[in-house]
Amino acid sequence: MEPSNPTTTSNEDGQFAPRMTPSEAASTRLDDSAVDHDGQPPSYCAHDQPIDSPALDPATHKSMDEHGTIYPEGGLTSWLVVFGSFAGLVGSLGLLNTIGTFQAYLSTHQLKDYSDGSIGWIFGVYVFLTFFCGVQIGPVFDAKGPRLLVLSGSFLIMVAMISIGFCSEYWHFMVVFGIINGLGTSLIFTPALSALSHFFYRRRGMATGMAVTGGSIGGIMFPLILENLFSKIGFAWATRVVALICFVLLGTACVLIKSRLPSKPASRENILPDLYIFKDPVFVLTTAGVFFTEWGLFIPVGYISSYSLVHNLSPEFSYHLLAILNVGSFFGRWIPGYFADFLGRFNTIIFTTSLCLISTTCLWLLAGDNVAILIIYALLFGLGSGSCISLTPVCIGQLCKTENYGRYYAAAYTVVSFG
Repeated sequence: MEPSNPTTTSNEDGQFAPRMTPSEAASTRLDDSAVDHDGQPPSYCAHDQPIDSPALDPATHKSMDEHGTIYPEGGLTSWLVVFGSFAGLVGSLGLLNTIGTFQAYLSTHQLKDYSDGSIGWIFGVYVFLTFFCGVQIGPVFDAKGPRLLVLSGSFLIMVAMISIGFCSEYWHFMVVFGIINGLGTSLIFTPALSALSHFFYRRRGMATGMAVTGGSIGGIMFPLILENLFSKIGFAWATRVVALICFVLLGTACVLIKSRLPSKPASRENILPDLYIFKDPVFVLTTAGVFFTEWGLFIPVGYISSYSLVHNLSPEFSYHLLAILNVGSFFGRWIPGYFADFLGRFNTIIFTTSLCLISTTCLWLLAGDNVAILIIYALLFGLGSGSCISLTPVCIGQLCKTENYGRYYAAAYTVVSFG
């Protein structure tokens, strides 16, 4: 029997999930453990780990959160969104994980008259804009969905990667790579991760981990491509080859990334950032933790190739070292995500962050020109840092409703951008 005040129901492919009242949730009988005997939802707060509490239909694998929202947890549409996010992150975060290669090349070619610190400002602006612009992109995603955002970001990244081959001056690289590419990456980064929260709840850690491996794949693939092509066809054509690869990947993302929740009116309340979310002390502490974590993570990513060159190791090995780090990151992004769904997302990220700290202190600081230690460090740090990147959005998702996820996630990374 249908409810007297029906809402949109969840289709088999997970096009939309309803917001159900406790009594309606009980009548669906997704799982008797999801409600108490009096028909009320179980008493736990949004900050509890959701992995122990959502109702789960053993036949369809759908789950329900404490707010009554149903998630498909799979199906063709859901997994296509995961693949679309994966493709989008290869073409955006993959470039972010390649900044060490660009830093090392520019410091010995076009920008050889500038210090590493000055060149680092280009990539610092790039990383800053990637995270900072989310403060506005997140609310727009929550209100209007990802389509226009991903399309705009793809266009900007293509403009940047085609134009960078014509750059010769410092300010050229700052505008093209630092600003244009940073804006484009931000427009893809937030929607690609936020869209997954509309389709997965119980399996959110696993789904997010699978998608963000795209950043690692790009971080493995692009440095190897660039290092191989720099000496054969030059910097300009090497970056155009990367642009062509990004065109295919980002085009796939534009088609497959979608939202499952209805659009909201373009009102001031729905579109503009909401700083009141920082009144939640748990969210504030989580954001502070992410800030300090990300601050440390991008130092090895940006400088490990330059570090190797300074210690008189071969350019070939120096460029490959970043790819080795991203091999570790590939496994770090999806394996911990799988275990985090039943061990606890915060528990897992604490462990992997500790791995980054220990490996940096005990290995990188002592490595020098020791190739074996550098390789071991790159793999271990990649493993730990990869899981930090994949689990952060899942941890933040535990602190808010799904329809506000983009706003919360983007607000946290806006703070992170200042690191």
